[in-house]
Amino acid sequence: MADNLTRREFLKDLGLLGAGVTLAPGEIVGSSIIDWDDEKTAGVKRPAWVKTVGNPTTEIDWGKMKRYDERLTLRHEPQYIPKERYDKLVALQAENLSKFLKANKAGYTLRDVALQAAVGNGKSPTSFILDPKGVTTPEKRGVARWTGTPEDAAQMVTAAMRHMGAATIGYVPLETETTEKLIYGIDPDGKENLITDVDMPAENDKQRIIPKKARWVIVFTVQMSQETLKRAPVVLGAQTTNLTYTRAANIQVRLQYFLMSLGYMALAGATTNSLGIAPAFGVMGGLGELSRYNRLITPEYGPMVRVFRIVTDLPLAPSKPIDAGLNAFCKACKKCAEACPSKALSFETEPTWDVKGGWNNSGHKAWYEDSVKCRNYWFEVGTNCGICFAVCPFASKNLAFMNSFRNAMASNVPVFDGVLKTLDDVLYGNPGVSGVPQKDITSWWKLDLPEYGIDSTQGHRDGYA
Repeated sequence: MADNLTRREFLKDLGLLGAGVTLAPGEIVGSSIIDWDDEKTAGVKRPAWVKTVGNPTTEIDWGKMKRYDERLTLRHEPQYIPKERYDKLVALQAENLSKFLKANKAGYTLRDVALQAAVGNGKSPTSFILDPKGVTTPEKRGVARWTGTPEDAAQMVTAAMRHMGAATIGYVPLETETTEKLIYGIDPDGKENLITDVDMPAENDKQRIIPKKARWVIVFTVQMSQETLKRAPVVLGAQTTNLTYTRAANIQVRLQYFLMSLGYMALAGATTNSLGIAPAFGVMGGLGELSRYNRLITPEYGPMVRVFRIVTDLPLAPSKPIDAGLNAFCKACKKCAEACPSKALSFETEPTWDVKGGWNNSGHKAWYEDSVKCRNYWFEVGTNCGICFAVCPFASKNLAFMNSFRNAMASNVPVFDGVLKTLDDVLYGNPGVSGVPQKDITSWWKLDLPEYGIDSTQGHRDGYA
């Protein structure tokens, strides 16, 4: 519906022409909705309504924040769920998946589960330190390692990573009293991440050793298919996450080869969700803001991304945190909480310092979720759900004028956020708490989607040339 509206028609329908237009600064209803700001740091070009700021929109108390043990997350459920109940949930998951498959239930059919199995394959083996024997370093080539300004380095890495398949890229300096605390104290496999004054990185049975001179984190996003995840929570919808992690692993290895071929370190996650808190680095690097569902929400793709990170000693110009009105929008919206089948998300208007559960880290103000409820629902439906991502008003393709208008208004006129949420309900619907997918499941197989189900030009100006 919104695709067919002109800017003037849409504003007229909203009653914003005439007396109502005073709600918005003049530039919002002008061309700046689609203007690009070429002065963003680190070679990153963003729409003009995305403002860089000194501090992220999520309040942080670095004094209270500590390096976190990843094993406390809900990826390791038995510590929060009694073993007897956990065993029953695992059995229920297997039983339901088998029952849904045999009943040929939409979203769980043989072709759906076959696709899920397929997209999890083709993944490059990941490691903390890439085996240097397979890398042709500058020394082996008989030349000096690459040198340039931090700005040159950031622009170079951004260009290379976009070519490799990353969506957006940011750069975060590691500071002892602040951002270094975002590196996990303990990785999922129980190894300690030790940051110390050594010349070269190393790994043994108990530790991963990060040289203190490796002071920069490259944080990047990889797009998920919006059209596919809007079929959540069934297998068909959820499997786009599997594909995204597979693609990210390949990007990670390629980036390690690239940096080492330039003559620099490239220390990465050896397993899923290792090395550091990716969404937190995404916030600090300006890739997005923290959302009500306690994940990264980006100006370009909303929540339709996964976030990854690599540590290097290549000096990089830092990318600053942003304020695009996304965190503020979450205060008025609450759509993800309304749609969550397990009622795991907060309905409070304001975020809080009070941490819920050991699966959350302290030291930042957030809408802390009840991850036990969330994971229990995962067992029930046999997938990783994703409804909160799918219903977010920013989980749209940003092609219609409605989306450009919403983005600019959310950034500049937060008093209007409640109206924008209501408009999203009218245009795109609100599935409530039923767990029903936003879009027809079987129709997905007939769509003519681009590669990986994503639009790789979205959010990137030069992609339209």
